[in-house]
Amino acid sequence: MAGASPGSDMFDEIVMAEDRFHGEGYQEGYAEGSHVGVVEGRRYGSLHGAKIGSEIGCYLGFALTWQCLLQKCTDEKNSKKIRALDSLIGMIQKFPYEDPTYDKLQEDLGKIRGKFKQVCSMLNIQSDFRIGTERSSLTF
Repeated sequence: MAGASPGSDMFDEIVMAEDRFHGEGYQEGYAEGSHVGVVEGRRYGSLHGAKIGSEIGCYLGFALTWQCLLQKCTDEKNSKKIRALDSLIGMIQKFPYEDPTYDKLQEDLGKIRGKFKQVCSMLNIQSDFRIGTERSSLTF
C-alpha cells in the first residue's frame, strides 16, 4: 500500500464500474442483436425462398402443360411455340434454386420471367402472376 489511500481504491472501482457496465451491456446487446438478426434473417429467407419456389414451380407447370397440348401440332407456327416452351423449361431446370448464395440468382430469375412473358405472348395469353399471403395464382 505504498502511497495508496484506502479511499482511492473504492473511488477507482466506482469510476471503472461505469466502463465495466458499459462493456458488459454492449456485449449482452451485441449477443442479443446477433441472435435476433439470425432469426429474422432465417424467417425472411424462408419466406422469399418459398415465393421464388412457388413462382418457378408455376412457370414449370404452365410450360409442361402447354408442351403436352402442343405436342401433336406440327406446323411451323406451333413449332416456334414449342421451341420457346422447351427453352423456358430448360432455363427452369438449370435454375439453382437450392443455392441461396448463387450470385446471379436475381438475374437468372429475371430472364426466366422474361421468357415466360414471351411464351405467354406467343400463346396469346395474358398472364398475371401474383404471390399473396393466402395463395399463389396464375390467372389468364
